Amino acid sequence: MSDDETELPATALPDSGPGANVTVPTPDGSTPEPPPPRDPYVAFSPVPAETITAPRVSSTSGRSPWSSRLTLLLVAALVGGLAGHFAAPSSSNAGVTINAVSATSPGAVLPSGLTIPTLVQKVLPSVVSIDVKGQGTEDQGTGMIISANGLVVTNNHVIAASIGGGSITVTRSGSTQSLPATLIGTNPMNDVALIRINGASGLPAVTFGNSNKLVVGDTVVAIGNALGLAAGTPTVTQGIVSALGRTVTAGSGTSTETLSNMIQTDAAINPGNSGGPLLNARGDVIGMNTAVAGTLPDGENAQNIGFAIPVATIQSLLKSLLAGESVVTHGAFIGVEIMSNNPTIAQQYGFTTDLGAVVISVIPHTGAAAAGVRQGDIIVGLNSTTINNAQDLSSVLSGLYPGNRVTLHIVRGTRHLTVTVTLGTAPAGK
Repeated sequence: MSDDETELPATALPDSGPGANVTVPTPDGSTPEPPPPRDPYVAFSPVPAETITAPRVSSTSGRSPWSSRLTLLLVAALVGGLAGHFAAPSSSNAGVTINAVSATSPGAVLPSGLTIPTLVQKVLPSVVSIDVKGQGTEDQGTGMIISANGLVVTNNHVIAASIGGGSITVTRSGSTQSLPATLIGTNPMNDVALIRINGASGLPAVTFGNSNKLVVGDTVVAIGNALGLAAGTPTVTQGIVSALGRTVTAGSGTSTETLSNMIQTDAAINPGNSGGPLLNARGDVIGMNTAVAGTLPDGENAQNIGFAIPVATIQSLLKSLLAGESVVTHGAFIGVEIMSNNPTIAQQYGFTTDLGAVVISVIPHTGAAAAGVRQGDIIVGLNSTTINNAQDLSSVLSGLYPGNRVTLHIVRGTRHLTVTVTLGTAPAGK
């Protein structure tokens, strides 16, 4: 770790288990039923010290322009009810006038010209709450309808408890009826799964946008079954794209997974949001909400740091998920962390191409490091395949094996280089 870097941990969206619920007595002294278990991917706990490095905000010299590696931890969330009131402080200024907002206000207007209520009305019929029972646990999350015959995409960790004999039910937004669903395919390495609502037809599907054209500052809206408060009544939050190309590692005590090229957002994401849509200002899905940062080693809470899987990654996996594949990777590992290039990024950093996968870090003692790949290199080809974005590179690698020798075509400044890399085996969590 360099002198201008500091460690910063994080977290991911949570599951049920011991300590997952907090019981709060009601005013009459009785004890209510505990809240239902939550989706397994948001937690607020310390993580191992080596997990992330990020430039100190007080340092401006020698700071890397690339995203830092962030590690998330899968643990149970604590959820409880709390009632109270807020009393406004008294004021000595008797001349203050408070004007009420009209009840007919159309709501916040997005850059697209749509209001948030209009956007929500457009998308909400295609969002479902998911409840999973199995192996003595119950998990909740969110899903997106992607076809009229009931195909729903969600996070793998949302439905993981159903594997081996569990059950999956979904509740459409605006409904109280639970519908049985069947698991079609899973991809634990990329944390994506596909289920189908049994016997469904004529359902409205979400519209996919282009996540490769996102820029930092774009307005986004997140929808999801936050805290599992009531199936069929998703929560809506608004924010912006805070960063692109993040690499985050999420795990429990027994397993971990590393997700690359993630979208970072400050839109509020909570337990239960996993698998829900992150929308652009037009209401198109540009990501799937998956994880959220948690508590730092010194006890400070991270604020407004959530992560979503780009929709381009999801689209690249749908064919294999429909075929019922469970893991579409053989563990081949180049040794780089990447993000998709685009015209905005190319202009910001002076790149001579606006396509390819930008290398944001090179992991020591890997094939890429041995071959001389550098931070800031742009991978535009692997063997005979053109690489237009980070998803292209990941897709090609999924069909290769550790030990394979590959030719990388790289743009470095104004030069076009060719290097040979021997693929290694992805370490735990890669």
